[in-house]
Amino acid sequence: MIIQFHTDHNINGSERQNVYFNTSITEALSRYSTHITRLEVHLADENGAKEGKNDQRCMIEARLEGLQPLAVTNHADTIEQAVKGATDKLKAALETVLGKLKSH
Repeated sequence: MIIQFHTDHNINGSERQNVYFNTSITEALSRYSTHITRLEVHLADENGAKEGKNDQRCMIEARLEGLQPLAVTNHADTIEQAVKGATDKLKAALETVLGKLKSH
């Protein structure tokens, strides 16, 4: 499973941050790693330099082997919370999609 990170110009994407997110996402989605070929993680600060509630956005697009891509988005106060929320949403979506495949 390959994980690619993309940030907007308002987010400082450091190598340390990418390693942390890479590890947490990989661990959270390890159950589905045989089905996922690539994850694209898009991080953005929607208000830029201004302060605001839920202005950090994480969108994760999962490329699944033999299936249509699956995308989820989460907004939160911090990037860490946004990534965690998007990862949780992606786990739920993967469970639904892959569960339907098993039942047919």
